Amino acid sequence: MRSMMVNNGEINLRVVVAGPDDDGQMPILCVHGWPELSHSWRHQLAHFAARGRRIAAMDVRGYGGSAKPHAISDYTLSALASDVAAVIEALGGRAILFGHDWGAPIVWNTALRHPDRVAAVAGLSVPFTPWGETRFLDVMRVMHAGKFFYQFYFQAEGVAEAELAADPDALLKIYHALSGDAPYPGFGRKGPEATLLEGVALPDPTPAWLPEADLAIYRAAFAAGGWRGPLNRYRAQDLDFEEAVPLRGQHITQPAAFIAGSRDPVRFFAPGMDLYAMAGAGCDDFHGTTLIEGAGHWVQQEAPAATNAALSAFVEAL
Repeated sequence: MRSMMVNNGEINLRVVVAGPDDDGQMPILCVHGWPELSHSWRHQLAHFAARGRRIAAMDVRGYGGSAKPHAISDYTLSALASDVAAVIEALGGRAILFGHDWGAPIVWNTALRHPDRVAAVAGLSVPFTPWGETRFLDVMRVMHAGKFFYQFYFQAEGVAEAELAADPDALLKIYHALSGDAPYPGFGRKGPEATLLEGVALPDPTPAWLPEADLAIYRAAFAAGGWRGPLNRYRAQDLDFEEAVPLRGQHITQPAAFIAGSRDPVRFFAPGMDLYAMAGAGCDDFHGTTLIEGAGHWVQQEAPAATNAALSAFVEAL
Protein backbone atom coordinates (compact mmCIF):
# COMPACT_ATOMS: atom_id res chain seq x y z
CA MET A 1 0.00 0.00 0.00
CA ARG A 2 1.11 3.52 -0.70
CA SER A 3 -0.25 6.94 0.23
CA MET A 4 -0.74 10.12 -1.73
CA MET A 5 -2.09 13.59 -1.05
CA VAL A 6 -4.94 15.03 -3.10
CA ASN A 7 -5.82 18.73 -3.03
CA ASN A 8 -9.40 19.96 -3.15
CA GLY A 9 -8.82 23.70 -3.14
CA GLU A 10 -7.25 24.41 0.25
CA ILE A 11 -8.19 21.01 1.65
CA ASN A 12 -5.46 18.35 1.57
CA LEU A 13 -6.67 14.77 1.66
CA ARG A 14 -4.60 11.72 2.52
CA VAL A 15 -5.42 8.70 0.38
CA VAL A 16 -4.11 5.14 0.73
CA VAL A 17 -3.91 3.16 -2.52
CA ALA A 18 -3.45 -0.58 -3.00
CA GLY A 19 -3.29 -2.79 -6.06
CA PRO A 20 -1.86 -2.06 -9.50
CA ASP A 21 -1.57 1.52 -10.73
CA ASP A 22 -3.53 0.73 -13.89
CA ASP A 23 -5.42 -2.56 -14.01
CA GLY A 24 -7.68 -1.47 -16.88
CA GLN A 25 -10.71 -1.63 -14.55
CA MET A 26 -12.75 0.96 -12.68
CA PRO A 27 -10.96 1.93 -9.44
CA ILE A 28 -12.70 1.55 -6.08
CA LEU A 29 -12.70 4.34 -3.47
CA CYS A 30 -13.65 3.69 0.17
CA VAL A 31 -14.96 6.40 2.52
CA HIS A 32 -15.02 5.84 6.30
CA GLY A 33 -17.34 7.16 8.98
CA TRP A 34 -17.25 8.27 12.63
CA PRO A 35 -14.93 7.80 14.47
CA GLU A 36 -12.62 5.96 12.09
CA LEU A 37 -9.93 6.34 9.44
CA SER A 38 -8.97 4.97 6.05
CA HIS A 39 -7.51 2.14 8.17
CA SER A 40 -11.02 0.82 8.79
CA TRP A 41 -10.96 -0.43 5.17
CA ARG A 42 -7.71 -2.40 5.61
CA HIS A 43 -9.39 -5.76 4.97
CA GLN A 44 -11.05 -4.52 1.79
CA LEU A 45 -7.84 -2.94 0.51
CA ALA A 46 -6.01 -6.24 0.99
CA HIS A 47 -8.83 -8.32 -0.50
CA PHE A 48 -9.32 -6.39 -3.73
CA ALA A 49 -5.61 -5.64 -4.25
CA ALA A 50 -4.86 -9.37 -3.97
CA ARG A 51 -7.30 -9.89 -6.82
CA GLY A 52 -5.61 -7.35 -9.06
CA ARG A 53 -7.99 -4.43 -8.46
CA ARG A 54 -6.91 -0.89 -7.73
CA ILE A 55 -8.60 0.25 -4.54
CA ALA A 56 -8.12 3.36 -2.41
CA ALA A 57 -9.33 4.62 0.97
CA MET A 58 -9.27 8.26 2.05
CA ASP A 59 -9.01 9.96 5.41
CA VAL A 60 -12.15 12.13 5.41
CA ARG A 61 -11.48 15.80 6.18
CA GLY A 62 -11.19 16.25 9.93
CA TYR A 63 -9.48 12.88 10.35
CA GLY A 64 -6.03 11.32 10.25
CA GLY A 65 -3.68 12.77 7.69
CA SER A 66 -6.25 15.02 6.01
CA ALA A 67 -6.94 18.71 6.65
CA LYS A 68 -8.95 19.64 9.73
CA PRO A 69 -10.71 22.98 9.18
CA HIS A 70 -12.37 24.53 12.23
CA ALA A 71 -15.75 25.79 10.95
CA ILE A 72 -18.88 23.64 11.14
CA SER A 73 -19.78 24.79 7.63
CA ASP A 74 -16.66 23.04 6.32
CA TYR A 75 -18.23 19.66 7.14
CA THR A 76 -21.43 19.70 5.11
CA LEU A 77 -22.22 16.75 2.87
CA SER A 78 -21.73 18.98 -0.16
CA ALA A 79 -18.19 19.84 0.99
CA LEU A 80 -17.35 16.22 1.77
CA ALA A 81 -18.80 15.05 -1.55
CA SER A 82 -16.56 17.56 -3.31
CA ASP A 83 -13.58 15.97 -1.52
CA VAL A 84 -14.61 12.54 -2.78
CA ALA A 85 -15.01 13.92 -6.30
CA ALA A 86 -11.50 15.40 -6.12
CA VAL A 87 -10.04 12.04 -5.07
CA ILE A 88 -11.95 10.28 -7.86
CA GLU A 89 -10.45 12.77 -10.32
CA ALA A 90 -6.98 11.93 -9.03
CA LEU A 91 -7.71 8.22 -9.48
CA GLY A 92 -8.71 8.66 -13.10
CA GLY A 93 -12.02 10.48 -13.21
CA ARG A 94 -14.62 7.80 -12.39
CA ALA A 95 -14.87 5.21 -9.62
CA ILE A 96 -16.95 2.70 -7.70
CA LEU A 97 -17.64 4.00 -4.19
CA PHE A 98 -17.91 2.12 -0.89
CA GLY A 99 -19.01 4.13 2.16
CA HIS A 100 -19.58 3.15 5.79
CA ASP A 101 -21.39 5.01 8.62
CA TRP A 102 -21.15 8.74 7.70
CA GLY A 103 -19.14 7.55 4.71
CA ALA A 104 -22.37 6.05 3.37
CA PRO A 105 -24.31 9.35 3.21
CA ILE A 106 -21.14 10.93 1.82
CA VAL A 107 -20.95 8.46 -1.08
CA TRP A 108 -24.72 8.48 -1.63
CA ASN A 109 -24.59 12.26 -1.92
CA THR A 110 -21.51 12.16 -4.13
CA ALA A 111 -23.54 9.96 -6.49
CA LEU A 112 -26.28 12.63 -6.49
CA ARG A 113 -24.03 15.69 -6.75
CA HIS A 114 -21.31 14.31 -9.04
CA PRO A 115 -23.08 11.60 -11.06
CA ASP A 116 -20.51 11.58 -13.86
CA ARG A 117 -17.80 10.64 -11.35
CA VAL A 118 -19.63 7.70 -9.77
CA ALA A 119 -20.02 4.40 -11.63
CA ALA A 120 -21.66 2.50 -8.76
CA VAL A 121 -22.08 2.82 -5.01
CA ALA A 122 -22.29 0.44 -2.05
CA GLY A 123 -23.43 1.79 1.30
CA LEU A 124 -22.58 0.03 4.57
CA SER A 125 -24.66 0.46 7.74
CA VAL A 126 -26.62 3.54 6.54
CA PRO A 127 -29.08 3.02 3.67
CA PHE A 128 -29.92 5.77 1.22
CA THR A 129 -32.95 7.89 2.03
CA PRO A 130 -34.04 10.51 -0.53
CA TRP A 131 -33.96 14.08 0.74
CA GLY A 132 -37.38 15.15 1.97
CA GLU A 133 -39.16 18.04 3.66
CA THR A 134 -38.20 17.26 7.26
CA ARG A 135 -34.89 17.67 9.08
CA PHE A 136 -33.42 14.42 10.39
CA LEU A 137 -32.71 15.82 13.84
CA ASP A 138 -36.30 17.07 14.14
CA VAL A 139 -37.56 13.55 13.45
CA MET A 140 -35.17 12.12 16.03
CA ARG A 141 -36.28 14.70 18.62
CA VAL A 142 -39.80 13.34 18.37
CA MET A 143 -38.76 9.68 18.36
CA HIS A 144 -36.26 10.03 21.22
CA ALA A 145 -38.08 12.62 23.34
CA GLY A 146 -37.03 12.33 26.97
CA LYS A 147 -34.18 9.95 26.15
CA PHE A 148 -30.48 10.21 25.45
CA PHE A 149 -29.60 10.32 21.74
CA TYR A 150 -25.93 10.74 20.98
CA GLN A 151 -26.45 13.14 18.07
CA PHE A 152 -28.21 15.62 20.35
CA TYR A 153 -25.30 15.41 22.79
CA PHE A 154 -22.87 16.22 19.98
CA GLN A 155 -24.51 19.53 19.05
CA ALA A 156 -22.98 21.74 21.77
CA GLU A 157 -19.46 22.67 20.67
CA GLY A 158 -16.71 21.51 23.01
CA VAL A 159 -18.81 19.29 25.28
CA ALA A 160 -18.34 15.91 23.60
CA GLU A 161 -14.80 16.91 22.60
CA ALA A 162 -13.86 17.36 26.25
CA GLU A 163 -15.39 14.06 27.37
CA LEU A 164 -13.82 12.03 24.57
CA ALA A 165 -10.38 13.62 24.86
CA ALA A 166 -10.31 13.01 28.63
CA ASP A 167 -10.92 9.25 28.37
CA PRO A 168 -7.99 7.27 26.92
CA ASP A 169 -10.37 4.35 26.34
CA ALA A 170 -13.08 6.37 24.56
CA LEU A 171 -12.50 4.75 21.18
CA LEU A 172 -12.47 1.21 22.56
CA LYS A 173 -15.70 1.87 24.47
CA ILE A 174 -17.39 3.26 21.35
CA TYR A 175 -16.22 0.44 19.11
CA HIS A 176 -17.35 -2.21 21.58
CA ALA A 177 -20.70 -0.55 22.38
CA LEU A 178 -21.80 -0.47 18.74
CA SER A 179 -20.42 -3.88 17.80
CA GLY A 180 -22.16 -7.20 17.61
CA ASP A 181 -20.18 -8.23 20.71
CA ALA A 182 -22.14 -5.90 22.99
CA PRO A 183 -25.14 -7.43 24.79
CA TYR A 184 -27.32 -4.52 23.63
CA PRO A 185 -25.52 -2.64 20.85
CA GLY A 186 -25.71 1.10 21.40
CA PHE A 187 -24.92 3.68 24.05
CA GLY A 188 -27.57 2.41 26.43
CA ARG A 189 -30.95 3.56 27.65
CA LYS A 190 -30.38 6.69 29.70
CA GLY A 191 -31.84 10.11 30.30
CA PRO A 192 -31.30 13.17 28.08
CA GLU A 193 -28.83 14.73 30.52
CA ALA A 194 -26.42 11.79 30.34
CA THR A 195 -23.05 11.93 28.61
CA LEU A 196 -21.94 9.72 25.74
CA LEU A 197 -19.66 7.40 27.72
CA GLU A 198 -21.74 7.33 30.89
CA GLY A 199 -22.53 3.70 31.63
CA VAL A 200 -20.61 2.43 28.57
CA ALA A 201 -18.56 -0.61 29.57
CA LEU A 202 -14.93 -1.22 28.75
CA PRO A 203 -14.57 -4.68 27.17
CA ASP A 204 -12.07 -7.14 28.54
CA PRO A 205 -10.37 -8.47 26.54
CA THR A 206 -10.16 -6.23 23.48
CA PRO A 207 -12.51 -7.56 20.77
CA ALA A 208 -10.89 -10.16 18.52
CA TRP A 209 -11.79 -8.16 15.42
CA LEU A 210 -9.86 -5.13 16.74
CA PRO A 211 -6.29 -6.18 17.57
CA GLU A 212 -4.29 -3.88 19.81
CA ALA A 213 -2.02 -2.88 16.92
CA ASP A 214 -5.01 -1.60 14.93
CA LEU A 215 -6.56 0.10 17.95
CA ALA A 216 -3.25 1.89 18.52
CA ILE A 217 -3.45 3.42 15.03
CA TYR A 218 -6.86 4.91 15.79
CA ARG A 219 -5.79 6.15 19.22
CA ALA A 220 -2.72 7.89 17.83
CA ALA A 221 -4.71 9.58 15.09
CA PHE A 222 -7.36 10.99 17.45
CA ALA A 223 -4.77 12.01 20.03
CA ALA A 224 -3.02 14.02 17.33
CA GLY A 225 -6.01 15.35 15.41
CA GLY A 226 -8.63 15.80 18.11
CA TRP A 227 -12.39 15.34 17.94
CA ARG A 228 -13.78 18.66 16.69
CA GLY A 229 -13.67 17.88 12.96
CA PRO A 230 -15.33 14.46 13.31
CA LEU A 231 -18.05 15.91 15.57
CA ASN A 232 -18.67 18.87 13.27
CA ARG A 233 -20.17 16.42 10.74
CA TYR A 234 -23.10 15.97 13.13
CA ARG A 235 -23.40 19.71 13.68
CA ALA A 236 -23.62 20.45 9.97
CA GLN A 237 -26.82 18.49 9.40
CA ASP A 238 -29.16 21.47 9.37
CA LEU A 239 -26.87 23.14 6.83
CA ASP A 240 -27.10 19.96 4.75
CA PHE A 241 -30.89 20.20 4.80
CA GLU A 242 -30.84 23.73 3.39
CA GLU A 243 -28.26 22.91 0.72
CA ALA A 244 -30.15 19.79 -0.38
CA VAL A 245 -33.31 21.58 -1.51
CA PRO A 246 -32.49 20.93 -5.23
CA LEU A 247 -31.90 17.23 -4.44
CA ARG A 248 -35.21 16.56 -2.69
CA GLY A 249 -36.89 13.42 -3.94
CA GLN A 250 -34.00 12.39 -6.18
CA HIS A 251 -33.08 8.70 -6.35
CA ILE A 252 -29.70 7.03 -6.79
CA THR A 253 -29.58 6.08 -10.46
CA GLN A 254 -26.23 4.27 -10.47
CA PRO A 255 -26.07 0.55 -9.57
CA ALA A 256 -26.29 0.35 -5.78
CA ALA A 257 -26.07 -2.17 -2.96
CA PHE A 258 -26.45 -2.15 0.81
CA ILE A 259 -24.52 -4.18 3.40
CA ALA A 260 -24.91 -4.14 7.18
CA GLY A 261 -24.67 -6.18 10.35
CA SER A 262 -27.89 -7.67 11.66
CA ARG A 263 -27.15 -6.20 15.11
CA ASP A 264 -26.24 -2.70 13.95
CA PRO A 265 -27.95 -0.15 16.25
CA VAL A 266 -28.54 2.14 13.24
CA ARG A 267 -31.10 -0.45 12.16
CA PHE A 268 -33.22 0.53 15.15
CA PHE A 269 -32.82 4.33 15.14
CA ALA A 270 -36.59 4.61 14.77
CA PRO A 271 -38.18 2.72 17.69
CA GLY A 272 -40.37 -0.11 16.48
CA MET A 273 -39.11 0.07 12.90
CA ASP A 274 -36.50 -1.84 10.89
CA LEU A 275 -34.71 0.84 8.88
CA TYR A 276 -32.99 -1.82 6.79
CA ALA A 277 -36.22 -3.40 5.54
CA MET A 278 -36.55 -0.99 2.60
CA ALA A 279 -32.88 -0.14 2.03
CA GLY A 280 -33.26 -0.05 -1.76
CA ALA A 281 -36.41 2.05 -1.94
CA GLY A 282 -34.54 5.14 -3.10
CA CYS A 283 -32.28 3.32 -5.58
CA ASP A 284 -33.40 2.79 -9.19
CA ASP A 285 -30.85 0.01 -9.94
CA PHE A 286 -30.67 -1.79 -6.61
CA HIS A 287 -28.58 -4.96 -6.44
CA GLY A 288 -29.85 -6.05 -3.05
CA THR A 289 -29.27 -5.96 0.69
CA THR A 290 -26.80 -8.23 2.50
CA LEU A 291 -27.35 -8.53 6.26
CA ILE A 292 -24.45 -10.25 8.01
CA GLU A 293 -25.77 -12.20 10.96
CA GLY A 294 -24.29 -11.30 14.33
CA ALA A 295 -22.24 -8.35 13.12
CA GLY A 296 -22.75 -4.90 14.57
CA HIS A 297 -21.99 -1.44 13.28
CA TRP A 298 -18.35 -1.97 12.24
CA VAL A 299 -19.36 -4.58 9.70
CA GLN A 300 -16.34 -4.46 7.38
CA GLN A 301 -14.02 -4.91 10.38
CA GLU A 302 -16.14 -7.32 12.43
CA ALA A 303 -16.96 -9.60 9.50
CA PRO A 304 -14.39 -8.87 6.78
CA ALA A 305 -14.78 -12.15 4.87
CA ALA A 306 -18.57 -11.86 4.56
CA THR A 307 -18.36 -8.15 3.75
CA ASN A 308 -15.69 -8.75 1.11
CA ALA A 309 -17.78 -11.50 -0.46
CA ALA A 310 -20.79 -9.20 -0.72
CA LEU A 311 -18.75 -6.32 -2.10
CA SER A 312 -17.00 -8.60 -4.61
CA ALA A 313 -20.34 -9.99 -5.81
CA PHE A 314 -21.63 -6.45 -6.33
CA VAL A 315 -18.53 -5.29 -8.21
CA GLU A 316 -18.34 -8.41 -10.38
CA ALA A 317 -22.00 -8.03 -11.37
CA LEU A 318 -21.51 -4.50 -12.74
